[in-house]
Amino acid sequence: MTLQTRIEAPRRSPIVLVAGGAGFIGSHLCDALLQHGSRVICLDNLFTGTIDNIRPLLNHPNFRFIEHDVRETVDIDDDIDRIYSLACPASPRHYQKDPVGTMKTCVLGAINLLELARLKGARVLQASTSEVYGDPEVHPQPESYLGNVNPIGPRACYDEGKRAAETLMFDYQRAHGVEIKVARIFNTYGPRMLENDGRVVSNFIVQALRGESITIYGSGTQTRSFCFVDDLVCGLQLLMESPASITGPCNLGNPHEVSIETIAREVLAYTASNSPVRFEALPKDDPKRRKPAIDTAARALGWRPRVALKDGLQATIAYFALRIAGESPALVRAIAPRRTGRAGRSQLSIADSGQ
Repeated sequence: MTLQTRIEAPRRSPIVLVAGGAGFIGSHLCDALLQHGSRVICLDNLFTGTIDNIRPLLNHPNFRFIEHDVRETVDIDDDIDRIYSLACPASPRHYQKDPVGTMKTCVLGAINLLELARLKGARVLQASTSEVYGDPEVHPQPESYLGNVNPIGPRACYDEGKRAAETLMFDYQRAHGVEIKVARIFNTYGPRMLENDGRVVSNFIVQALRGESITIYGSGTQTRSFCFVDDLVCGLQLLMESPASITGPCNLGNPHEVSIETIAREVLAYTASNSPVRFEALPKDDPKRRKPAIDTAARALGWRPRVALKDGLQATIAYFALRIAGESPALVRAIAPRRTGRAGRSQLSIADSGQ
């Protein structure tokens, strides 16, 4: 009797391209993909991304960085299994610096990455945005809501650019059979945000740590829903690896709604800052309310955010405290000390103790 032993060929680690991989969300995604055994190609033109975000990965054997602008054709010799399209400035302060460039990044970048996906037989995920809903008249916002966007306003380069990118994704699916996923990302925060990006959480934290006035635009009653970056990255990966029939759009965000003034007060409390609060005029087309309906993500992906706002804010405060520690001798504590039961002694945060 002859026995035959079937030897399975070793499976190749998936090769994943992350466009915008040196940015805030992209760098966290690169970390997670490497931890899960993927080989990662990070593509970024470093307009808002930074080498500091990926510096710990540069010597990793499964990581490769390519400085490139997605507005130009993307030529990569390697096989590619997955493509995450995250390349675009996401804060108004940055995308409004070059509105035409922002629109080109959204549209030409999507086309170039879709063409690469078509040639490589790769699956591609488009990082879209809650901004496609504009200043919504439906609350909370489900994926079926078509939005209330001003196509000629100062935010339109980003809002309409992302809407066009979604259109291209579905057109490439219909015309070329490309496997696509579309994630609509709501407000996300956490370590590696840029201190000058003008977003609510980073603005408030940096101003509080520097002892500057906390700037609230509008009355402060407008609301947002903030998702910690770790939760978002988990959602992106679950969506990417979901069955091909699940294309999205899929909202990814935290449905816990909170007012802008409440966030400011919590940051002041957690930093023990004495910064005064200053109110200024609300920018044009700034949405009054923003909250995701995440039924699709919960049902199709089994995903819900897990990190509480308090915990996420304290982690982000600690990050920024380390970032700007050398800038100001009047730096306040990263996290307000907690009283112990012994003669008013305080338990210091990591940033306070110098660890």
